[in-house]
Amino acid sequence: MSAYVINEPGGPEQLIRCDCPVPSSERGSVLIRIRAFGLNRSEWFTRRGESPNVRFPRILGIECVGEVADDGGTGLAIGQTVAAMMGGMGRDFDGSYAQYTLVPRANVFAINTRLPWEVIGALPETLQTIHGSLYTALQIDRADNILIRGGSSSIGLAAIFLCQYAGLTVTATTRNPAKHAELQSAGATHVLIDDGNIQQAVRALYPAGFDRVLELIGTSTLLDSLRSARRGGIVCMTGILGGEWSLRDFRPMDDVPTAVSLTSYSGNASDISQ
Repeated sequence: MSAYVINEPGGPEQLIRCDCPVPSSERGSVLIRIRAFGLNRSEWFTRRGESPNVRFPRILGIECVGEVADDGGTGLAIGQTVAAMMGGMGRDFDGSYAQYTLVPRANVFAINTRLPWEVIGALPETLQTIHGSLYTALQIDRADNILIRGGSSSIGLAAIFLCQYAGLTVTATTRNPAKHAELQSAGATHVLIDDGNIQQAVRALYPAGFDRVLELIGTSTLLDSLRSARRGGIVCMTGILGGEWSLRDFRPMDDVPTAVSLTSYSGNASDISQ
């Protein structure tokens, strides 16, 4: 099969197209003929060498869609359309930057759709991450409103749609004023232009703060997001669009407001259902 293999961390030039053996079938794992896959920011970090547990050489890729080539005794039909994600794909074992991949059954989901491959391929990890962030981490079924920090990103737009569908009033942020109309069209009731400090604008809309805050920018705006939540509210850090993993000089007693909960979501296929 054809695959993109990375032998050492670095720039995109480290992704080398190679001829590799098709993975051998294993009982309990599904061999998938890959038709499309999404590109994820976590793969960018891994490619640069910022995933310390990943060993090279490796075929990256934490998600894909395609067809079952060998069911590995799992009962899936040969030719069934499936999505696969997480569970060590592209990290503990070779992933989706290839024509075939072998994935544990628990991380493979049968799907029925008429959407073209290029559309389906963009959905699995995006929807899984947002669904898990909203329902597992943020528990939005107990909230009325939410702030989505980084709303004009692809994952932010998906979050706006799912929150609106769940009946929440959505406020979204963007750094680019030109995206104001796009975010409103996507379902955001309010749009804030984000300069990294939006507390005053937040309190003008919700004097007590937001019920929930989905933080997609990361540590560069996390403290401001904490101060934008109400007492009893929850802030979930899911994204690192700002490119920073860590928070320097974090002082919990000063930086976490009283009775505001801080959580995170890093994704797990078990958080969604078949």
